Amino acid sequence: MSTRVGFIGVGLIATSHLENLAAMEGVEIAALCDLSEPALERAQQRFGGAAYREHRQMLDAEKLDAVYVCIPPFAHAGQELDVLASGAALFVEKPVTLDLARGREVAREIERRGAVACCGYHWRYADTTRRVKELLPAESIAQVLGRWLGGIWMAPWWKVKELSGGQMVEQVTHLFDLSRYLVGDITEVTAFATGGNVHDVEGYTLDDASVANVRYATGAVGNFSQTCILERGLGSDLTLIGRNRAALFSTSALRVTDTDRTTEYPARDPALKLEDDAFIHAVRERDSSGLLSTYADALQTVTTTLAAEASLQQGGRLQKVGRWSFEAAL
Repeated sequence: MSTRVGFIGVGLIATSHLENLAAMEGVEIAALCDLSEPALERAQQRFGGAAYREHRQMLDAEKLDAVYVCIPPFAHAGQELDVLASGAALFVEKPVTLDLARGREVAREIERRGAVACCGYHWRYADTTRRVKELLPAESIAQVLGRWLGGIWMAPWWKVKELSGGQMVEQVTHLFDLSRYLVGDITEVTAFATGGNVHDVEGYTLDDASVANVRYATGAVGNFSQTCILERGLGSDLTLIGRNRAALFSTSALRVTDTDRTTEYPARDPALKLEDDAFIHAVRERDSSGLLSTYADALQTVTTTLAAEASLQQGGRLQKVGRWSFEAAL
């Protein structure tokens, strides 16, 4: 029997998931939903499935085993709860919400139902990530350095901070999350930002550049530096530093520098494919043990990035990060 999958949102990241699912044996792309009729038509022509403009109509009409929610940050308005109520397994792309109260409601409903639920932090699934965990255990890491030096993404909502949440919340969230996976929870964050350099992009309200300094529960410290004003970006990576060993992680390779040598490990299988494989396996087996990013854990990542955003809005005021909540230090 095929695993029937539906999609709420069929934009760019959804297309990547759809390509992976279309190549899987025993997976049926059964239903697609999007507010954009042209996007919906393009996706349906390529991947098949029934087309819907309203997600509740799709959930009522179709018996789905799993549903991917791939919508912009501002658009989360209860879709996850509707999917859970339908009995389907849930996949939510990052960031899972801009509203922590709503996110907590979803996390608790997942726990109450014992539902299979996964979130789109696919860098956790990379074979290079597994190697980092072996070579640099969390307790051995003293410092984390993340950088994301790129441009303004094409989606019209992305350049509007009120809709995307800002670069740290929407994009650099991958680095914050990967560091949490490799080092542990972030307990304190302070951030600063600058602007005023972009005059040629209508409706742009993002910070031009920002920096965030963090402390982890292990005692390690970290810095994340990001910009979106480069037409030709310099890439993104995460560096982990321990005694006489440093590991530089990017999406294409892992470079480990020891006292006497540097070793490079190229990435093999695409991490997004590994993530989709793990999710579909969890759906079929009704077993979440192979999922590396649960909704509850992804909510902790967005809590951390929202705390960083709050800090920069308050001129760098220190924020204390708890479980699914944060508050300014006195």
